[in-house]
Amino acid sequence: MMTNAIITVTARNKMLRARAGEINLPKIVGFVFGNGGVDENGAVLTPPEEQTALKGELLRKEIDSYTFVSSTKCMYECTLQPSELVGENISEIALYDEDGDLVAIKNFMAKGKDSDLEMKFQMNDEF
Repeated sequence: MMTNAIITVTARNKMLRARAGEINLPKIVGFVFGNGGVDENGAVLTPPEEQTALKGELLRKEIDSYTFVSSTKCMYECTLQPSELVGENISEIALYDEDGDLVAIKNFMAKGKDSDLEMKFQMNDEF
């Protein structure tokens, strides 16, 4: 089954090392927005688990908030203000941690960003 959202190998390696007591797990601090989540025909690409950067990074921004949806799911939210990424077609987002590493990536159909529009993005971290 193909999926358009993944937990990165980097994130899984950090979780494994934290469970063994080798490191403290860095917290998720922000979103990365990009325009490389679709191919030239607009089809959504499946990000590989080994991916360490977005294909077309445009902006990094701290999260607005997070909510524990259940005992195994946390939803992170980030809002693009009207003045941010105007004219861009956003098609990929990621969560990044305190080390700056991408821990989860999601690709989707391109969303155009207008100057009079605030856009809220949500991404789940689920186990």
